[in-house]
Amino acid sequence: MPVGTTASTWEPPETFLFEGQRVRYGAVGSGEPPVLIHGTPFSSVVWRRIAPHLAVHRRVYYFDLLGYGRSEMRSGQDVSLATQSRLFTALLDHWQLVKPDVVAHDFGGCTALRTYLLDSRPYRSLALIDPVALSPWGSPFVRHVREHEAAFAGLPPYIHEAILPAYIGGAAFRPLSERDMKRYVDPWLGDLGQAAFYRQIAQMDSRYTDEIEGRYGELRCPVLILWGEEDRWISVERGRELAGRIPTATLRCVPDAGHLVQEDAPEAIVAALLGFLG
Repeated sequence: MPVGTTASTWEPPETFLFEGQRVRYGAVGSGEPPVLIHGTPFSSVVWRRIAPHLAVHRRVYYFDLLGYGRSEMRSGQDVSLATQSRLFTALLDHWQLVKPDVVAHDFGGCTALRTYLLDSRPYRSLALIDPVALSPWGSPFVRHVREHEAAFAGLPPYIHEAILPAYIGGAAFRPLSERDMKRYVDPWLGDLGQAAFYRQIAQMDSRYTDEIEGRYGELRCPVLILWGEEDRWISVERGRELAGRIPTATLRCVPDAGHLVQEDAPEAIVAALLGFLG
C-alpha cells in the first residue's frame, strides 16, 4: 500500500503530466510489474484491497484515469476511451515498462485492449475483470444521459447526490457500506465533479469497442477473464462470448459478485491473480 496511505485514505501520491493535464498515479512493492486499470465511474480506489497483496511479490502500478478520481477534471475535457488508451501508452513509456502484466476492470479493459491492439504494446499477460469489450453496452441511464448531458450537469446538487449512490450501488451485488460508497461518490461531488461525472458518460461510445472487436483473435498473451456471476451491468454471458473470441483466454466466473467484484469478492481476485501471475 502507498507509504502513508491506508485503505480509508487511499490516494495516488504521484503526478504525471499528460497533454497538459495532471494524472495521479502510484507504485508499491518490488518485482515484475503488473499495472492495474480501473473502470467507470470508479477510480484506483477499487484496488485498495487488491494491490497490497500483489505488492508482496510485485511492483504494482496504479493510476486514476483522466477525468476520474484525483486526476484532473476540467471543462471541455476529452475523457473518451481513445484518450484513455493514449494515456495508458504514455504512462507505460513514463514508467519504462516494456512488457508488463496488466489487470483491467470495466472501461479499463477496453483501454488495455485498445493499447495492445491499436498501439501494438505487448503484455506479458492480461487479466480482464467484467470488461467493456463487446457492443452494445451502456445502461438505459447511460443512454439517457448521453442525450441530455447539459441538463444532468445542471441538476441541483441534492438531486445529483441522490443519483450517485443509486447508480454506483447497482454495480455491487452486496450493498456497499457508507464508508465505501463515500470513496466512490466523493470525486463526483461539487460543481467540477458533477460536470465531470456526466461528461464521461456523454463521451461513452460503442465505436471504441467496434474498432477492436474483430481483432480479439490477435491476442497472443495469456488472458484471464474474471466475471461476477451476478453482474447487472454486463451479463456474464458477455464474458462467455468474449472468452470464445480470444484463443488464449480462460474464463472464471465469481459467484455472489456483481460488476464491482473488487468490493463483492476481493479475495477471489487476489487468489486468481496470484495463481495467474505466478
